[in-house]
Amino acid sequence: MKKARSEQVDLESTPFYHCYVRCVRRAYLRGEDHLTGESYDDRKQWIISRLKFLSYVYAIDICAYAVMSNHKTDAISFEQLQLAGKAEGRTPEVLSCGSSRR
Repeated sequence: MKKARSEQVDLESTPFYHCYVRCVRRAYLRGEDHLTGESYDDRKQWIISRLKFLSYVYAIDICAYAVMSNHKTDAISFEQLQLAGKAEGRTPEVLSCGSSRR
């Protein structure tokens, strides 16, 4: 049975999560497309900068990350967020991996 993304994060069991995003239809995240010869290496620094910015906005710790030609993977920790919630006497709002806000 499918589970909502907001229900998948359980800080009681573990503050560490592995997030994985993959390109589809032969799209390239970075590197060189061998068929067309186009280079997408300029995206790597933008992706890293964006990851650091979002970790600040959502108060998560980035334990490790890797940006490859067709996917990106992150190991994140919610420890900082969990401690902030306990200090203020409230349960912190958690934004799970891959979810979007509109």
